[in-house]
Amino acid sequence: MAVGTKTLAPSELDTFEDQRLVEELRKAKEELFNLRFQSATGQLESHGRIRAVKRDIARLYTVIRERELGIRATPVAEAPKAKKTKAKKADDAPEAAKEETE
Repeated sequence: MAVGTKTLAPSELDTFEDQRLVEELRKAKEELFNLRFQSATGQLESHGRIRAVKRDIARLYTVIRERELGIRATPVAEAPKAKKTKAKKADDAPEAAKEETE
């Protein structure tokens, strides 16, 4: 992307969760509204920015739709890992002995 948002690269969008994609879409739509308002009042400095934001919106819609269809994988949130203890619990001992005898 020459003028577009660098944080919305397609490879980086794969790491976003669904809620973050929706939030980025909302921000991009709000920015496009503001840019159009600036254009109408003659205050817009960069006309290329409108095009870049439109492409970002299209890119976000594409990723969201691909996830709905199962074409693109949804990132899995990592669960916090529990610390392993070296000492066995008293409840686990009968099960371990039972498994050894079988």
